[in-house]
Amino acid sequence: VCVPTTPANYFHMLRRQMHRPFRKPLIVLTPKSLLRHKRCVSFLSDMLPSNSFHRVLRDQAEVVPGATTIQLVSDAKIKRVVLCTGKVYFDLLEEREKRGENRIQIIRIEQLYPFPENVLAQELNRFPTADIVWCQEEPQNQGAWTFIKPRIDATIAQLGGKATPRYAGRPESASTAAGLLKQHQAELAAFLNDALTL
Repeated sequence: VCVPTTPANYFHMLRRQMHRPFRKPLIVLTPKSLLRHKRCVSFLSDMLPSNSFHRVLRDQAEVVPGATTIQLVSDAKIKRVVLCTGKVYFDLLEEREKRGENRIQIIRIEQLYPFPENVLAQELNRFPTADIVWCQEEPQNQGAWTFIKPRIDATIAQLGGKATPRYAGRPESASTAAGLLKQHQAELAAFLNDALTL
């Protein structure tokens, strides 16, 4: 189960699926809005065979020169790591830029299942004093939260930590969306504020 957020990762996900020596179903979750999103881009060099599908993607502020106006502080000074999947990453990125916040690292989980606990552990191990937040656009009883929380807990425990990820997102709801643009934008602003306020 994959949620690719860059053209290169989408390409390598499909390439991996075709070149594997075994067949396994692939479920891909991607919104149409990323087709035209100005920040959902990859370099041509990212498409080369020397690259591959990344199950976890680091913050663009760290790995893509000029992708953002924020220069992140060193790993030891990072106060919060926001984990997310999908389009909400770009909302978080833009809001962090507006705030000029450089002490928050945003990490995308591009493959939900099988869960990439070893890769995520390597990333989280870089930020020993940071608190962990899971942010999603979907309501709390939908989306990946109920699936991913115990897996993040296990990854943190593997690193010797006792903290548990905190949820930042829409409250539980019977419907998948608010239905009113004004309410949708208010909910978006509220959970972005929750995720990015130290």
